[in-house]
Amino acid sequence: MALTSIPSMSEAAAQGPTGTYIVQLVGEPVAAAKPDGDTRLDSHSAAAKQRSGLLAQNRTQVLKSVPGVKKLYDYQYTFNGFAARMTPEQAAKMAGTPGVSAVIKDEARTLDTVSTPRFLGLDGATGAWNKQFGDVSHAGEGVIVGVVDSGIRTDSPSFAALPEPRPDQAIIDSKWHGTCDPTITCNNKVIGAHWYLSGFAVPEEHRSPLDFDGHGSHTASTAAGNNNVTAVVNGVPVGQISGMAPAARVAAYKVCWEVGGGNASCSTADSVAAIDQATADGVDVINFSISGSLTTNVDPVAIAFYNAAKAGVFVSASAGNSGDQGASSNAHNAPWITTVAASTHDRLWSAKATLGNGVTYTGVGLGPVVPSAPLIASAAAAKAGADANQARLCFTGTLDPAKAAGKIVVCDRGTNGRTDKSAEVKAAGGVGMLLLNVTPNSLNADFHFVPTVHLDNVSGAAVRAYLAGTASPTAAFAAGTPVAGRAPEMAAFSSKGPGRISNGDLLKPDLTAPGVDVLAAVSPDSSNGNGFGTLSGTSMSSPHVAGLGALLKSKHQDWGPMAIKSALMTTAGQVDNTGAPIQRDGANANPFDFGAGHVKPANAFDPGLVYESTYNDWDRFVCATEDALKVNCDDVPKRDASNLNYPTIAIGDLPGVQTVTRRVTNVTDTNAIYHLDVEAPPGFTVEVTPTKLVVPAHSHDDYKVKFTRTTAPFNEFQFGSLTWHDKPGHKVRSAIALRATPVSVAKEIVGTSTSGSRDLGVDTAFAGTVTASVNGLAAANTTPLLLKNPTSGSFDTANPMTSDHTGKVVVTVPAGADLLKFATFAGEYPDGTDVDLFAYLQTPGGLVQVGNSGGPDASESISLTAPAAGTYEIYVDLFSLGMGHSDVTINGYDWVLSGSAGNASVTPSSQRSRVGGFVTFTLNWAGLEAGKHYLGFVTYGDGTKAVGGTTVRVDP
Repeated sequence: MALTSIPSMSEAAAQGPTGTYIVQLVGEPVAAAKPDGDTRLDSHSAAAKQRSGLLAQNRTQVLKSVPGVKKLYDYQYTFNGFAARMTPEQAAKMAGTPGVSAVIKDEARTLDTVSTPRFLGLDGATGAWNKQFGDVSHAGEGVIVGVVDSGIRTDSPSFAALPEPRPDQAIIDSKWHGTCDPTITCNNKVIGAHWYLSGFAVPEEHRSPLDFDGHGSHTASTAAGNNNVTAVVNGVPVGQISGMAPAARVAAYKVCWEVGGGNASCSTADSVAAIDQATADGVDVINFSISGSLTTNVDPVAIAFYNAAKAGVFVSASAGNSGDQGASSNAHNAPWITTVAASTHDRLWSAKATLGNGVTYTGVGLGPVVPSAPLIASAAAAKAGADANQARLCFTGTLDPAKAAGKIVVCDRGTNGRTDKSAEVKAAGGVGMLLLNVTPNSLNADFHFVPTVHLDNVSGAAVRAYLAGTASPTAAFAAGTPVAGRAPEMAAFSSKGPGRISNGDLLKPDLTAPGVDVLAAVSPDSSNGNGFGTLSGTSMSSPHVAGLGALLKSKHQDWGPMAIKSALMTTAGQVDNTGAPIQRDGANANPFDFGAGHVKPANAFDPGLVYESTYNDWDRFVCATEDALKVNCDDVPKRDASNLNYPTIAIGDLPGVQTVTRRVTNVTDTNAIYHLDVEAPPGFTVEVTPTKLVVPAHSHDDYKVKFTRTTAPFNEFQFGSLTWHDKPGHKVRSAIALRATPVSVAKEIVGTSTSGSRDLGVDTAFAGTVTASVNGLAAANTTPLLLKNPTSGSFDTANPMTSDHTGKVVVTVPAGADLLKFATFAGEYPDGTDVDLFAYLQTPGGLVQVGNSGGPDASESISLTAPAAGTYEIYVDLFSLGMGHSDVTINGYDWVLSGSAGNASVTPSSQRSRVGGFVTFTLNWAGLEAGKHYLGFVTYGDGTKAVGGTTVRVDP
């Protein structure tokens, strides 16, 4: 798994070949090949230089084999390969070149504190800054925080030069190999800055590390901004702010660029280059507040972070802002990354809006009093000809001053920025804004252009009803007042676990931290001239943890990234400042919301025991959770993903009884004896062996945990905890998440002959009878689609429609179907052909996306188990054509399994089962026609209902 030295000015030409691709070469990068005894990578060591030279030779050889490729970046430290612009035909040829492991399309990803130091227990006479470092001026010394984001404003007071002489200068000099781009001024606070732009248009941007969007300055100042900085917004001082590690140094790597409409785009090719450079430069910590994959841990960014972590870098990343979608929405699910959810802190601004009917609603807001004024819905105040939906959202230029002047305007939340809405109200002459949530979401005390009260969706519905039923509606605002609120509470937007990739065998997110209304540095370019502002998102919570990781590294220079992660996780809290369980949307939150809990950094400096893992452990985890087509696991010992030595314990498919092993390391200077407290998940028994640990100083001990299902319902997660504690007061807590399943079976088996057989192993979790039957094997229905004029990925997922490059297949699924699958096969088309799939279900409210597939060629598939009855639309979008071809006919294959085809059978049809048992069935098939694609589904039952299934694919 592998990356290279990147020149400081890294803009690539936007002209020429079809698209940007990341090419991964065979062999380990520099970081992965460092000696195991080294705690961190020294990119200037003789061994590193020797390895770099070898990798450079290999890159040169591969590039020579495909003439005309335009190289953008070399990768060598955390990813072995390069990024280049090339045609689809060149990409196909590159993929078949000896020494090439994979060719991956570049992706565009998106960007996902006055009181937070006090709230987290850092500030004050008894806070961690004073207790651990003597005073705040030393908090974070000797540590370099790398921020991969939208750049940095070095002219912000948050990044002003630190006092000289620096007591940690020798430590910094010993590991820092980076430079500062000549287009920006660095100092002893911001010691490095680079920028990376692989080709998309950025007409308003600074082609330098200078931050235009403001996101990067916000995350950098939250993690490591200077202490006691006066934040001024709209000319008014609003408080003193500080980063978590104010004495740490900062290195900024700009990969996210403003592309218009207040949106920033971040290329994966650029991100990999930045991670590679940051690791080679010598950073100790990387913050990555950028979206990530939900479906793989071996995409280029995740691989780069794998090797960065192996090189000794602590990586903090945002969990995502997709909220609770029912299924997992959590990104960055790799164990070598610390994944951070978002929650509130206790500095709140209460604001009240009183309607003309005398009813008062309480929300949040910072504004002054607004006397009673006419109230108007933004849709009613729209300009003639304005888009009705945009007017409802108060888009710029949609409100008519003749209708809005002197009134309080009601705007719906969504799509455009919240402060952009109030700016439009002001431009139209409005005197105030009522901002209404349309679904459950956070309430935000932003710095608006007119006095604003932000109400939740329940109050919002009442306001709309009042507007609709009142001839002359009015409203008045009380002044916003600061209050100490109940906190933390999970933010409604914060993405939720479990991680999809591991099927629940790894608990994600890892932690939660403040991510709502965080005040920090921003860019005047995008903040109406302000250098400070509030932002919300897991983008804001992640740098809190990055900064706390920097503090732990400063205090414990010998700790690696997994020890830092463990210390933060095992000392985290699960209750709020009232002593009650942390909440989400009015109910108790659980570990899929907050992971191990809310960070409590004061305790993390002395955790007692830590759970550490290495790249060997990560390899076993990857091989237990990823598709075998993605990774080579021939030489990796097999191990259940739940056995990763992680600070939490999760089992997503517990078939009655399962045992996991953990190893703890004593990071104190004294021998320790630990005893055990267990809170068993409901419906399970928990047996720990041994129940007492005797762990010598700086040594380790192992224990086993046996989980047995008793009454837990199948297919529902239950939560508990396991805590080791000693006499000095250490409490080392591991959250537990268990999901009992009636059976544990293979997800898919593949055959290639017209007749054959396969054994099917089944772990059972119940006493009685387990049955097996096969549905299919069914030959695919085929729909030919003539496509041309590819657009390299511009399919609008929010408004799917057919075009000359996009075809549609409609599939009707009856009630009770076991499986719906749609696929295309690359082998049927010229090299360089690439398509992507997008699946939607027709509903009364419109199309709802239910799946997508976007790999590097024309082999794509979407599978829906037990699909809802209804009509599905599958769109096939042509991403690229093979060289010399003007069009291509893509065959769309679909299967709906809802009955036996008579060409396959399972024997025996039933067997005796027991709790913790294992049985084997045999699948037989015959009479298939060569050249066709067959699909089947084996259903396992308990005699009364289905309890599991295995997909069968046969391509004779």
